[in-house]
Amino acid sequence: MLHSFAALDLHISLAAEPVFHIGSFAVTNSLILGIFGVVMLLAIMFYVAGKVKRGKYNRFVGLVQWTFEGFLKSAEDIIGDKVLARKIFPIAMTIFFTVLITYWASILPGVGSLTWNGVPLFRGLPADLNFTFALAIITIVASQVYAIQRHGFFGNIGRYVKNPIKDPIGAFEGVLELIGEFSRLVALSLRLFGNAFAGEVLLLVIAVLTSYAASVVLPFFMVFELFIGFIQAYVFFVLTLIFTSLAVATHGNHDEHTSSLDHSSADTPKAAKQLE
Repeated sequence: MLHSFAALDLHISLAAEPVFHIGSFAVTNSLILGIFGVVMLLAIMFYVAGKVKRGKYNRFVGLVQWTFEGFLKSAEDIIGDKVLARKIFPIAMTIFFTVLITYWASILPGVGSLTWNGVPLFRGLPADLNFTFALAIITIVASQVYAIQRHGFFGNIGRYVKNPIKDPIGAFEGVLELIGEFSRLVALSLRLFGNAFAGEVLLLVIAVLTSYAASVVLPFFMVFELFIGFIQAYVFFVLTLIFTSLAVATHGNHDEHTSSLDHSSADTPKAAKQLE
C-alpha cells in the first residue's frame, strides 16, 4: 500500500503556480479560480440586490437576507456598540462572503486535477498565501483606522508607545500590544491558508486513492469541505470584529479620563468572551 502510494504522481505545490503570462505579469492558477469566485460573488449580490429593490423575494434571497441580519446581530453583540458595529460590518461581511465563495469554488470538480503544461489549471484562492496575507493586512489596517477615529492619531500611537520611566508597566503592555498586532496578522493569514491548502490536498489524495470509486467517496469529503469553508469564513468574520473591538477599546491607560472606558460593559467583555 505504501509503495503504491509513493509511486503515485501527485502534483502538490505549496505556492500558487503561474499558468501563463501577460507580459511580465504571471497569471497563477489561484488567480484564475479566484476571478471566477469573485465574479460569482458579484453576480449573486447584484441578483439579490435587484430582487430586493423590486420587492420580489424567493428562498435564496430570503436566505441571503437572513444571513445579513443574523451576522449584523452578531457584530453588534461582539462590538457592544451598534454605531461602530454598523461601520465595521460592511468590510467584515465582504470578507466573509469573499472567503466563503472562493473557498467553495475550490471544491468544484477539476480543481487540482486539470493541468496545463504540467501545472494545475485551477487552485483555490484561499490556498494562496498571498491572498490570505492580503486579507489579514486589510483587517489589521481597518482596525487601526477605526482605532484612530476613536482615539485620534497620537492617542492610537500612545497605545503602543509609553514613557518607560513614568509608566513602566504601560510601556511593557504597549510592546506586548505591538507584538500582538503582528501575531494577529500572521495568525489570520496562516489559519485560512492552512485549512484551504489542506482541504485541496485531502480531496486530491482521496480522489487518487479511491480511483474508480472516487465518484462515490468524494462527495462526502466535498460536503465536509463545504462545512469547513463556512467555518473558516465565519471565523475570519468574527476575528475581524474582535480585533477591531480590541483596537478601539482603551487599554493600559490609567488616568481618570479613560478609566471608565477600560471597565465599561460596552468595550471589551463581548470580545473577551468570544476569544475564550
